[in-house]
Amino acid sequence: MRRDNVRILMYSHDTFGLGHLRRCRTIAHALVERISGLQVLIISGSSITGAFDFRVRVDFVKIPSVIKLHSGEYKSMSDHIDIDETIEMRSSMIRDTARSFKPDIMIVDKEPLGLRGEMEDTLLELKAAGTCLVLGMRDVMDSPELLKREWAPKDMITRIDEIYDHVWVYGPHDFYEPLTGMDVPQSLDKRITYTGFLRRSMPQSTMRHERTDKDFILVTTGGGGDGAAMLKNVIAGYEYAPEIPLDALMVLGPFMPATERDIIYQRAEATGRIQIIEFDALIEKLIVESSGLVGMGGYNTFCEMLSFGKPSLIIPRRKPRREQFVRASRASELVLARMLHPDDAENPKLMAEALSILPEQPVPSRKLVTSMMGGLTKLCDITQQIISDRASPDLSVVKGGLQ
Repeated sequence: MRRDNVRILMYSHDTFGLGHLRRCRTIAHALVERISGLQVLIISGSSITGAFDFRVRVDFVKIPSVIKLHSGEYKSMSDHIDIDETIEMRSSMIRDTARSFKPDIMIVDKEPLGLRGEMEDTLLELKAAGTCLVLGMRDVMDSPELLKREWAPKDMITRIDEIYDHVWVYGPHDFYEPLTGMDVPQSLDKRITYTGFLRRSMPQSTMRHERTDKDFILVTTGGGGDGAAMLKNVIAGYEYAPEIPLDALMVLGPFMPATERDIIYQRAEATGRIQIIEFDALIEKLIVESSGLVGMGGYNTFCEMLSFGKPSLIIPRRKPRREQFVRASRASELVLARMLHPDDAENPKLMAEALSILPEQPVPSRKLVTSMMGGLTKLCDITQQIISDRASPDLSVVKGGLQ
């Protein structure tokens, strides 16, 4: 590695929601806070990357956005450019960025070869140049059946084994194993590290965020692209039982389809109990101020539920991936949150009952949460070890970081 500084390049394909970008941003901020002189550059396909603030020494490169449809297929954000042309542009920009930035470490979020293989050539080029390659995985990728169906034709486990130096799983080993059901060779298994969940903290930003003076239940769908059904079910609960003790604050998400947004606004306003906002880049502050949290069980929202110790109700989706359902089921088993089955959520009476008791639910055991939430510390430790193993002798550890 270079003597004067260390560079980390991160890849976040970002096709459906905010999860990948927010996870990469969380990791990048932890790394630059812990390791002096480190620079992080995030390659992101999110159309709203610029809505978030980034710390000094963290920057991003925006590549053309792609939408993931409910069918699991992809389409370009622009109706005038087909998906193949978009992938070609993204691939070229990724390759040029990597060549210019010359990273010492490359961290790829979730998609081992990138969206439709757009990262593969760049990864092979970086590997040949001696870059340390890291694949970061969620605690749950998908159900074992669906993941195997997706990865087996691509021989993905073999490709991961051939390309990556490290695999980081952003969850505890005893919560879930994301490669369950896959034939993982020993050569790859020994390179897999379970970091624990990524703890979230209150942002230091002075940017304005939405506030409410009353106790409230926060209802969030993350990016919102697939959250309309859940929001409508919550509204139906308030329509059925106007006596639900607390009002709700709903965050639609920036990717909520316009037609769905209009319907939700109208129905929510008619209840007189639900306030609507479209997006808040400082969602952590709203979570802390809330009396309970309702979400779909995406990775980031789940980490926030645990980090801020909120009584939580998870209403997961089951298509196109079962990731949320698997995570919510396991969280329910461990009494970390309550899961309302998607079928039950369509029953206004059951929804109203769940919303009424939510603020009184017991919060997760502090001891259990503490044992699960060491992910950021762990991955910073690993990164420092990688740097130490590869760096020149004049890099020295001071105050928990590198000088």
